[in-house]
Amino acid sequence: MAAMQLHWDIFCRVIDNYGDIGVCWRLARQLAAEHGRRVRLWVDRLESLQPLCPAIDAGQDKQSSQGVDICRWSDSFAFDRPAEVVIEAFACELPANYLQAMAASPSKPCWINLEYLSAEAWAEDCHGMASPHPSLGLTKYFFFPGFSPGSGGLSREAGLLGERDRWLGENPAPNCPEISLFCYDTAPVGNLLDALARSGQAVICHVAPGKPLAAVSAHLGGKGPWQTGRARVQAIPFLPIDDYDRLLWRCAINFVRGEDSFVRAQWAAKPFVWQIYPQDDEVHLAKLEAFLDRYCASMDGARQAVARRMFMAWNTGRDVESAWHAFVADSEYFSRHNGNWANQLASVPDTASALVNFCAAKV
Repeated sequence: MAAMQLHWDIFCRVIDNYGDIGVCWRLARQLAAEHGRRVRLWVDRLESLQPLCPAIDAGQDKQSSQGVDICRWSDSFAFDRPAEVVIEAFACELPANYLQAMAASPSKPCWINLEYLSAEAWAEDCHGMASPHPSLGLTKYFFFPGFSPGSGGLSREAGLLGERDRWLGENPAPNCPEISLFCYDTAPVGNLLDALARSGQAVICHVAPGKPLAAVSAHLGGKGPWQTGRARVQAIPFLPIDDYDRLLWRCAINFVRGEDSFVRAQWAAKPFVWQIYPQDDEVHLAKLEAFLDRYCASMDGARQAVARRMFMAWNTGRDVESAWHAFVADSEYFSRHNGNWANQLASVPDTASALVNFCAAKV
């Protein structure tokens, strides 16, 4: 039974957004549903998971949903046993008593540090790297999701692309193009709204709650919905992750941020614009460039310039309106490109499957 690595623990600390817990929740439920693993998801802030999975009760310390045991990770952390595979998501640091129990186990658990997604070449070089603990006789392995066979792949449920295509076949595109807007508070939202107002094209912009809606309200005033030029701008409620995926499938263009929505926008195979998590000294722009090098590689030179200009404008606040108009003018091309891009990414094993195979090799 131990050799099958049936029991998995995933530890996640929520920092300030929903991306970390979104990635961990998708992984946990996929490991349970598709790989038959018994998964405990330890989360310090269950109130951040509840909007993604409305079936859970943020007031309960232990519960189950979609085949996953969900446990509150509190200061008074208690557990019955360490799992056979332990995932430390995004360097969240395991509880000291749990580490000691891992070290005392007759069969040492496979310990994984699940890293943030990166397109940079160094991430592939570090993927799978071992890091022995200095005193406990344990080894931690660094696991990097990514865009190539040399990485840990991307989050993708079995049959996701087929499900997307079936849903689109049953839900034809609306007559008026729709845009989804999900961003950080540093995004040049006002510049985009001004561009929509002056474009003369009818469009509906769905604004996510929180920081995106606050930015729209600050620029347009009031609580909405708003009409600016021929663009209708309206708030949407916080969507559970599967409903959010369907919003991305439906919209003609998607503005996404961070990691989880960024990955899901690529599976939607629609034109998208990514806001990477801002970092000091603009070091995040090098990470953005690394992704664009991969993403734009098969585009012709003119379209590469259009895509790069739009992504950089959205992440720097410079030249947003002219970049937007050029991007929209080529949206049909980007739709075709993104369909091919999604199929290319799907040729690489998904993160859950790659993790299962990676850990099995460490027994």
